[in-house]
Amino acid sequence: MTLLGRLLKNRKAGETHTAWNLPNLQGPEQLTLTSEDFGDGEVMPLKQCAKQIGGADLSPRLAWTALPPGTAQLLLVVEDIDVPMAKPAVHCLALIDPSAAEHLEPGALSARQPGSGVRILRSTIGRGYHGPAPIKGHGPHRYVFELFALSAAADSAPTTPPIDQARPRAFLPTVTAPVLGRGRLTGVYER
Repeated sequence: MTLLGRLLKNRKAGETHTAWNLPNLQGPEQLTLTSEDFGDGEVMPLKQCAKQIGGADLSPRLAWTALPPGTAQLLLVVEDIDVPMAKPAVHCLALIDPSAAEHLEPGALSARQPGSGVRILRSTIGRGYHGPAPIKGHGPHRYVFELFALSAAADSAPTTPPIDQARPRAFLPTVTAPVLGRGRLTGVYER
């Protein structure tokens, strides 16, 4: 696998196609997203990594600063922007009820037992949080946790396909509620 990583070393998705750069998800960058497990730009602990590399696929504890008035719902997108594909891989996609969750405890992004007020949507990999498992030798991968404070619930309007079945790249452009604030946190992992 190390040879494959070296062969793909210069191929990375980059930030161009991240949720952060979608026109409909633009807004003031006034939220600060933090984790007790790692700082912005720091290495993520193994427990947050995928099971196939010895991790526990345990989503990190996430906390955010005060939400803008009028926030109806939070949208959380976790993307690997260094995956050797045309677009970043979405490792987790979730909607959060801000009245039910003021932060996320470790494991709150589990598909089987999500935290209070958390609705897990489909990601590139499946449902729920999927931790880092970059190709050996490919170099450091950045995992960007992007939080958007929406003025209306993203799941209030009927969509085709239904929101629970839609792929992330089909769902994200359909979010029409204005973004009142947003913030991001980047974790790094390399094998």
